[in-house]
Amino acid sequence: MNLLLHGEYSIEIFGDYCIEIDKPFEAWAREKLLKSPLNHADETGINIGGKKVWLHNLSNGQVTLYHADEKRGKEAMDRMGVLLFYTGYLCHDHWKAYYRYKDVTHVLCNAHHLRELERVIEEEGHTWAKTLKQMLLDLNKEVVAANGILSKEKISDYCDQYREILLQGESECPVPLPKEPGKRGRRKKTFSRNLLERLRDFEEDTLRFMTDAIVPFTNNQGENDLRMTKVQQKISGCFRSMEGAKIFCRVRSFLSTCRKNDVSPASALRDLFQGKLPAFMS
Repeated sequence: MNLLLHGEYSIEIFGDYCIEIDKPFEAWAREKLLKSPLNHADETGINIGGKKVWLHNLSNGQVTLYHADEKRGKEAMDRMGVLLFYTGYLCHDHWKAYYRYKDVTHVLCNAHHLRELERVIEEEGHTWAKTLKQMLLDLNKEVVAANGILSKEKISDYCDQYREILLQGESECPVPLPKEPGKRGRRKKTFSRNLLERLRDFEEDTLRFMTDAIVPFTNNQGENDLRMTKVQQKISGCFRSMEGAKIFCRVRSFLSTCRKNDVSPASALRDLFQGKLPAFMS
């Protein structure tokens, strides 16, 4: 890691990536996110002059950091300058790129699982999906009532229930049979089969909310922090340039963080134009 001075600003070089830290707020936000025991990650498509690019979000209850990038995967997230070095809990929606970060403890969003299970119930009528959905809801209520800490016996019982339900799913949505001789490729797995295998293979990350008190049931924090961007896209339609998108990210990151720290947008902007940063950044 080399630290290079660039005028009054600084730029850090990490391998093939050049991460600007010349803005006091963004440098402060990265430091806070790196020190946070739990962060939420999400991304959404945005329109720049008719071209789809991506807006990435890393956040927690005190800090929001947005990043606009032409890429959706790890390369773009590396450029944010946080996940490359982060070692805490990362809550996300199972986008495969997140699993390329090996030093974080992964937490899967169960709001996504509930929606996917509901789709299986409505479209395929599978009993296992209905049973698992109710089990997850009941489990979450019990975890909340226990202030996030279940006994070892309860954890063992729920793990057994979880596995039994998925075993039931094996009979309702079995592995597709091989294609007939002479036909190339393999049969496509159904949505329900893919979901079942994901829930089976990532059991620990799915149920981590019942074993680690800090872990939430959903990634609602990350999704909520992206909501204003979706509203902006509906109203404005698109950004005119990547530069404009990056300016939007910087302003929205700052204002969202101020709101989380009980500083109103009007007060934050007034102080900013007077050359003062919010007190919570000191």
